[in-house]
Amino acid sequence: MIARDIEVSRLSLGCAPIGNLYKDVDPNVAAATLHTALDAGITLFDTAPLYGVGLSETRVGEVLSTVDRGSFAISTKVGRLLVPNLPGAPKEESIFETTPDVHPVFDFSADGVHRSLEASLERLGLDRVDIVHVHDPDNHMDQALREAYPALRRWRDEGVVGALGAGMNYSSPLARIVRDADVDCVLLAGQYTLLNQTGLEDLLPLCAEHGVSVIAAAVFNTGVLADPSDGATFFYSPASPSILDRARRMQAVCERHGIPLVAAAIQFALGHPAVETVLVGMRSPDEVAANTTAFNTPIPPDVWSELKSEGLLPDDVPTP
Repeated sequence: MIARDIEVSRLSLGCAPIGNLYKDVDPNVAAATLHTALDAGITLFDTAPLYGVGLSETRVGEVLSTVDRGSFAISTKVGRLLVPNLPGAPKEESIFETTPDVHPVFDFSADGVHRSLEASLERLGLDRVDIVHVHDPDNHMDQALREAYPALRRWRDEGVVGALGAGMNYSSPLARIVRDADVDCVLLAGQYTLLNQTGLEDLLPLCAEHGVSVIAAAVFNTGVLADPSDGATFFYSPASPSILDRARRMQAVCERHGIPLVAAAIQFALGHPAVETVLVGMRSPDEVAANTTAFNTPIPPDVWSELKSEGLLPDDVPTP
């Protein structure tokens, strides 16, 4: 349970892929992905204005605004406003394909986050969201703490927002937010995984101490833990030989026990008491089926002990 009685499933759906991340996703496939996730018992859906510059939120809203509001929780983000492109201006490079004719601009002012949330609610077709994360305030931390969070706390008090959080790729600035911003949860991407436990150094113990829920995202480290084959990526770049070797050794341990590496990658983070849910991006019903199967695969305790005995995980890291 995330603060303020927001119950979420232990496996959650990241909705960046259905915003045409890296390649186009047919709208019908996007809708089917969301319906399949609901049918599988997934209850937390995470989106953001950045994902497809509004496309992800629109697609999420087209489905979730038509189902029982009590059957899901939705999180979105503030910190980027979507601004129309100037006529004739070249389109900015993006990892999202075939997007609306707008581009994101950082804005962590009180007015900016207010306008961002209003626009998100309109795209989602909802009158409230369960979680709002301040998105990537790395280079705007002082303004986010001074302006964005006080505004969001007022909306939390008014019931427009259920819980406040922050979504980032690095644990240290999230630790500062936990100490200074009165948040209910944080979304940590890629830094509490089988390959990277940086979040254990500062953030996760702090969250456990303060009762702040952790949403563990990017647990495949952008691909290598899903499939450590040649050409796999780690933090959006080609995985180094040492990372590939380590991932493959983990895969070998898992295979000796008859389980796929992807199952261990999804379930690992849930061993820490501060982690409430694991957030996995999915772009098709088949991916939802595969990931829910991996999530539900029983993992023998010997897998974790063998990963530790082979030096692939620290001895003191908590495991499921």
